[in-house]
Amino acid sequence: MRSPRRLAAVVLAGVVLVALAGWAVSTRLRSPADEASRRAAPTPSLVTAAVERRRLVSTVVVNGTLEYGSPLPVGLAGAVGGASELQRATRAPRPGRIAEGGVLMEVNGRPVFVLRGSVPMHRTITPGSEGDDVTQLQRALRRLGHRAPSTGVFDRATVAALTRLYAAKGYQAQRPALADRQTYETLRKAVRTAKETLAAEQQALDRGRDVLPLKLRLKNARTGLTAARRALAEARSQELPPADQARLSAADSAVRAAEERLLEAEQALAAARTRPTSAPTAAATDATTAAPTAAPTAAPTGTPAPQPTASPADTRLLELRVANARADLSAAQEARDLIVKEAEQARAARVEQLRAAVRTAQETLATAEQALRQARQLSPARLKVTGARADVVAAEEMLTEYSRTYGVSIPPGEVVFLPKLPARVRKVSVKAGQRVEGEVATVTSSSFAVTASVEAAESELLRAGMPATVELDTGRSYPARLTAVGDKARVPGSAAAEGGAQPVLITPGPAKGLKAGTAVTARITVGATKDPVLVVPVAAVITSADGRARVRVEYATDRTRDVEVRTGLSADGNVEVTGDLKEGDRVVVGDA
Repeated sequence: MRSPRRLAAVVLAGVVLVALAGWAVSTRLRSPADEASRRAAPTPSLVTAAVERRRLVSTVVVNGTLEYGSPLPVGLAGAVGGASELQRATRAPRPGRIAEGGVLMEVNGRPVFVLRGSVPMHRTITPGSEGDDVTQLQRALRRLGHRAPSTGVFDRATVAALTRLYAAKGYQAQRPALADRQTYETLRKAVRTAKETLAAEQQALDRGRDVLPLKLRLKNARTGLTAARRALAEARSQELPPADQARLSAADSAVRAAEERLLEAEQALAAARTRPTSAPTAAATDATTAAPTAAPTAAPTGTPAPQPTASPADTRLLELRVANARADLSAAQEARDLIVKEAEQARAARVEQLRAAVRTAQETLATAEQALRQARQLSPARLKVTGARADVVAAEEMLTEYSRTYGVSIPPGEVVFLPKLPARVRKVSVKAGQRVEGEVATVTSSSFAVTASVEAAESELLRAGMPATVELDTGRSYPARLTAVGDKARVPGSAAAEGGAQPVLITPGPAKGLKAGTAVTARITVGATKDPVLVVPVAAVITSADGRARVRVEYATDRTRDVEVRTGLSADGNVEVTGDLKEGDRVVVGDA
């Protein structure tokens, strides 16, 4: 039997269920008027949006794949090693990062170095080579710390630096092969043999009896020419011979004596002319001379004594002496001049004779040389010497020519110049054991890049250097920059974009957390406002018939007024506006 409490609960539950059922039925029952009112169209109203103040950024969005940039196929410029035999890879390139001075691969056990440079390897660099490729090789060696010169010539110092590079990587620089060394030694022996043959033939010629008299004649002619030239030089340097010098000294003494006598005679004459003398008669003079002791006759008293009268002195003898002295001096001077003239004539004649002797000696020497030369040319020994000398010249020329390229060299396949390093080996085209033909690997830069394409209209807005942002699916973003647009951004070997689209290349900044092959979204900033500005939806801007832009501002419910505005940057469906607006105003974007 059921308890009263349980029975009451059951009854109450039933009542509740009946009430709920009645309510549900009543809600679904409507009168015809209610149904008509429910289905009538709502009252029209305006659709508005608020005027906002914020910084506006205009971007071009592209989707692409994150890869290492600047892919470049790499091939060897020629043989690796000293022989052009079968080239087989003994160590294939390894994917990953490779720095300058690293070994890309091995061919026939020889290394293939990677160096930075824009001039491709195109020849075997041998001793003495010069050019732009040698210059960039020297720069690379200096960057690697091997102290190479900057001469642009593959000289000994560059060879030493290159040898240190090979040794640092556990290899030896390419030295001449066995066949080259044998050829070099053969050429050296040929030069020595030719010189020995020339010396023997020359000795036989010098000892030949057919030319000994002519050689003696030539020697005597040279001695005679030397003596004639010496005598001529002495005659030119000597003013007068000793005999003429003695005669000239005697003539000088005679001239001086004549001058002294003339001077004495002139002085005596001058003294006689200036001293006064009495003029007695000749009888008185004789009487005085005969009787010098006779007493004078007394004069009569009161009568003055007679005075002696002066008379000119007799200088005829002295004048004659002066004239004779002058004549003697003139004769002495004429005699001296004659001696000097005769001496000069004799000296000139002797010099001319010595000159003739020199010319005769020169002619004799030339004749002797010509005779000896003709005799040697006509002799069999001379012909052998000529042939031996020609053999020496030919052997030395061949050795010199071979030596120019002999020594440590760089085969064209042992260096690969890349424009940028470090780089990454992305694709390997040859395996160990395979023949090396054509492309061996594809390298890229060590930095990431995003390759994508944009429509032609959008590409006109893009310029290299614009800032960008790379976004991952996880929401993380990285700063980037637009590197290239159009053909400059086209990856070698890739197909051209369809529909007129243009390729773009975007380079991210710090690459931490990025992985190659990741699909990313890149946003390229083509414009941005410097500060926050008033923005409205693009749909709110209406252009009047006069070309002016305006917006409708709701100032009361369903009541609007037109406000003229000036538009600016547009981005993400919004546009920058200036005018009689403020933040928070509601602008009409459509009717509802």
